[in-house]
Amino acid sequence: MRRPDQQTTTRPAPEAAHGTGNGTGPAGPDAAPGTGPADRPAAPGTPPAGARSARPGGPSGPPAATGTPAARPGTAGTGSAGAGFTGFTGEPTAEGALAPYLRGQAAEFLRSLRLHHEYSAPADAGGHGAAEAARALRRAARRIGGSLHTFRAALDPHWADQLRGELAWLTGILAREHAYANRLARLVDALHLLSGPTLPAARGARAAGEAAEADAQGRAALGVGAARAAALLERRLTLARTRSHSAALQALGSSRFHAIADAVALLASEVPAPSDHAGRAAAASLLEPAELAEQRLLTAVADLPPDDTGPYNEAQDAAWHQARLLLRLHRYAHEVVLGGADPGLTAPGHALDLHRDAVEAAGAAAAAARTPRIAPATAYALGVLHADQRHGVESARAAFRETWPYATALAAP
Repeated sequence: MRRPDQQTTTRPAPEAAHGTGNGTGPAGPDAAPGTGPADRPAAPGTPPAGARSARPGGPSGPPAATGTPAARPGTAGTGSAGAGFTGFTGEPTAEGALAPYLRGQAAEFLRSLRLHHEYSAPADAGGHGAAEAARALRRAARRIGGSLHTFRAALDPHWADQLRGELAWLTGILAREHAYANRLARLVDALHLLSGPTLPAARGARAAGEAAEADAQGRAALGVGAARAAALLERRLTLARTRSHSAALQALGSSRFHAIADAVALLASEVPAPSDHAGRAAAASLLEPAELAEQRLLTAVADLPPDDTGPYNEAQDAAWHQARLLLRLHRYAHEVVLGGADPGLTAPGHALDLHRDAVEAAGAAAAAARTPRIAPATAYALGVLHADQRHGVESARAAFRETWPYATALAAP
């Protein structure tokens, strides 16, 4: 992803090409894991792959096109020159960049699987170690699947599609238990905050006293149903978590999973190469698919609805989820080509993760409110909780807009 002090990030700099990065260049620290299948072509008008954009602080003129980084406070006029292909004579290839990356992620997958089996013993069942091993297993599986999606043309297409589909099934199964647990904790904590005690009003301020009294009455009414709402949510989400845990254990013991583990074990030693001429040509350079992944991300972000459409517009959630998946695919491509994640996308990625969590929590509150024959106070508490989570959705969208380095791509039409 291009940042204000760079012209491009998918094209490796000379230092990155020679493996001398020290963590201060484009290869930054790893960001939050995750991916998803997304294959949407770039919209018309999107700049072509590899197009260079002007650096901030240049001559004044009309707003830059989508994909041009806008200067943020503290960034204009600082940093080094753009990290383009000036003076660079090499190209990242499937053999030199993609194959070692896939082998490394396959080794991490097998290592996490071994740790998961060890921590899942009867003496340690349900412990923190098993959860950490499961997260590491999902992390490696998502990176393998995302790389197979982006660089499919540089690999055996049939093998890549089959393994990517199986890894998507596995990560979905393993992620549900963790998601339900986090959702329950988020909703219960929010209920406690919403129904908690109010702060004392300042003395002598009648208006403040009236407002505090009204707030106290509202919290008292909310407190009547908050406990029942929390109990209802706990029953529903704990049941869903238990079922997902059983499904995960069943999946890890199935022949389907053992076939996936065997395929990943083979990947740790050998990456299937394409057999046709077009595949060999694509394997000679990974820049085109990496830049295509970046352009898809830029297009998806440019298509996000403006921030003046008002709250509680749940129909817009799908576009934000798509942007989150494309950002992670781009990050994995960045890791393959440049050897590390782009640190400038850590904060936007975190904001999109918070957006996803808030959307799912609001959906859980709304589903619980539709339970038949619940008390009016319980339904009221769940309605307040749903509104609070939708406000969390809007806050996450605002945080993404503030941290996204392409400010012009988010300008309202």
